[in-house]
Amino acid sequence: MNWNDRLLQLQFTWRDAVDIVIVAFIIYNILALIRGTRAMQVSIGLIVLASSFFVARAFDLPALESISREIFFYLPFAVIVLFQTEIRRALARMASNPLMAFFSPAATDVASEAIVHACRILSANHIGALIAIERTQSLRMYAEAAKPVDAVVSSELLIAIFTPRGPLHDGAVIVRGNRIIAAGVFLPLTATPPPKLEHGTRHRAALGLSEDSDALVIVISEENGSIAAASEGVLTENLDASALAALMKERLTR
Repeated sequence: MNWNDRLLQLQFTWRDAVDIVIVAFIIYNILALIRGTRAMQVSIGLIVLASSFFVARAFDLPALESISREIFFYLPFAVIVLFQTEIRRALARMASNPLMAFFSPAATDVASEAIVHACRILSANHIGALIAIERTQSLRMYAEAAKPVDAVVSSELLIAIFTPRGPLHDGAVIVRGNRIIAAGVFLPLTATPPPKLEHGTRHRAALGLSEDSDALVIVISEENGSIAAASEGVLTENLDASALAALMKERLTR
């Protein structure tokens, strides 16, 4: 029986169509998650190693087949170790799914005007700042290790926190709705090289948190006073007050 006869005997049902769509959706999201990262290069290497088993069986290479079989046994453990960051990020982003959002409590509107006003003043005075705005994914684990504040967001309070020589100015501020819940927060640094050499720890921390959560992170450079915002692992730079307000409206309302 040739391949053409086998294809004609296949019975394609709606269940098969659903199965293919689900698998394609999963593969697409995995590739989108690791695109442009070191994980993509590692994935290619793992695919090459895994394919060596089938090559060995096809050409009857017993030594290579034996080694490849051992690799297959340890491959799942290697995937967990090598992709622990991507796996954690994927599981965390499940909470931002519209279906999961139904079970989340109603969000409080963010005090955007006060944040933008504070950023404009901090930028004009070249005062470094890092403001993480919580969205659907909780930042509680970072807030618990920092100084609790629990105060209404105001531009005066934000400026006071980031004023140099203050006890909390080196850390980040976490904003939940219209309240500052913590200050002096230490955020995870991104493992991806920063877009520019002049980007320091604040920019790396902003990118790191945006990669691990759906938070919008605003960063102000102490060196040149520039304003940038990180979201979903992407850093948007050279923002003025109006551009920052527009970006916050876009990211915090969707």
